[in-house]
Amino acid sequence: MPLDPQAIAVLKQMANAPPVNTLTPEQARINFEARPREAGPEVAKVEDCSVPGTGGGIPVRIYTPAGTGPFPAVLWFHGGGWVVGSIDGQDAACRHLANASECVVVSVEYRLAPEAQFPEPLEDCYVATAWVAANASSFNADGGRVAVGGASAGGNLAAAVALLARDRGRPTLSHQLLAYPVTDRSFDTGSYRQFGDGYGLTRAAMEWYWQQYLADEADAGNPLAAPLQAADLSGLPPALVMTAEFDPLRDEGEAYAGRLNAAGVAARCIRYDGLIHGFFGRLSEFDKAKDAVADAAAALKAAFAQ
Repeated sequence: MPLDPQAIAVLKQMANAPPVNTLTPEQARINFEARPREAGPEVAKVEDCSVPGTGGGIPVRIYTPAGTGPFPAVLWFHGGGWVVGSIDGQDAACRHLANASECVVVSVEYRLAPEAQFPEPLEDCYVATAWVAANASSFNADGGRVAVGGASAGGNLAAAVALLARDRGRPTLSHQLLAYPVTDRSFDTGSYRQFGDGYGLTRAAMEWYWQQYLADEADAGNPLAAPLQAADLSGLPPALVMTAEFDPLRDEGEAYAGRLNAAGVAARCIRYDGLIHGFFGRLSEFDKAKDAVADAAAALKAAFAQ
């Protein structure tokens, strides 16, 4: 179907911004944080704290919905190509998700590349996930019902955390919520060829992001950096993979969902027609983002009910 009119409006707003691949990481972060953001809904409680990590304290923000609990917990990893982004930038999305899913959402401020390259951001996300499972009762959550999720590079980290948790034997995860995830360092898919320029996220930007994230070219074949490269995807938690029709990352996300299903993992994939990369949680800009939050909440509730 054609581009959604709301996607066209967002692309027009982005038209004069300098391409991220022409900037330094510091400049890219300044520009990213300067973008206008919507205010999310009220939640019952918001708390900032720090999780002990191998590289120092890992800041997290905990969103608790209304109710008595103990609530299931969802770790949320923000997008931004592993280089930009923050828990502040994901505040509205986490508020929407906490209320809709009736889960505690724990948003993680992992270290950014290139100062911290693969696997350091991933280890931050894994450590935070293990900490939530072990300490859930301290913030009225249930350590036996824990999921991971994220958008774009955050979806990549969530998928990789699920692989790590399986291989390290802890924690047990109930679900993985992957919004237009990065799953492979390949720039020749059909969606890259169709939508790699002119639709917000570009091929040039993704090439630049990967250059910042990987210290070693060989890591492009490491499944913890590129989950689609994993030889074995069995034994992973069920997944919801959300993709956007006009997103260069569309095909690799849908391929990952297909690989999960082929490995016996219950994975549902929803493509949001007419939309571009980055829509999740932006309810003031995309009407269909409301559907995405509702779909995510329904998937989490179903997974935790089991």
